Amino acid sequence: MRIEHIAIWVTDLEAMRAFYETYFNAVAGEKYHNPTKEFTSYFLSFTDGARLELMHKPTIYAASENKVNTGFIHFAMSVGSKEQVDFLTEKLRENGFTIAGEPRTTGDGYYESVILDPEGNQIEITI
Repeated sequence: MRIEHIAIWVTDLEAMRAFYETYFNAVAGEKYHNPTKEFTSYFLSFTDGARLELMHKPTIYAASENKVNTGFIHFAMSVGSKEQVDFLTEKLRENGFTIAGEPRTTGDGYYESVILDPEGNQIEITI
C-alpha cells in the first residue's frame, strides 16, 4: 500500500498552486469546479508519483492560529541532499516565507528544515 494523495483546504487556491509549482516542482492538473457545492480544487503531482490536492470552498474557514490540535500536522518533501535542503530553505527565506525550524539533524537522524507555506501549513524539507 501507499498513500495516494493528501488534501488540504486553502483560502487562496491559485496562490497555493503557484507556491507548490514554484518551490516543489509540482505539476497542476486541470482545475476542478463544482458550482453546486461551490467547490474548486487542483491535484498537484510530484516527480515520484505523490499527489497533493488543494481544495477551496468559501464556507471553510482557517484554523485558529497558535493552537496545536490532534490530527494532521505536517508533511515532508524530500529534495535529495543536505545541500538542497539548505538551498531551498534559504530561497524560501529570501522570498519572505516563514522558517519555523532551521536546517538541522534531528534526534531521529533526519536532516531537515521546517517552513510554512503561504497559509501556514508546515512542510518539512528533508533529504
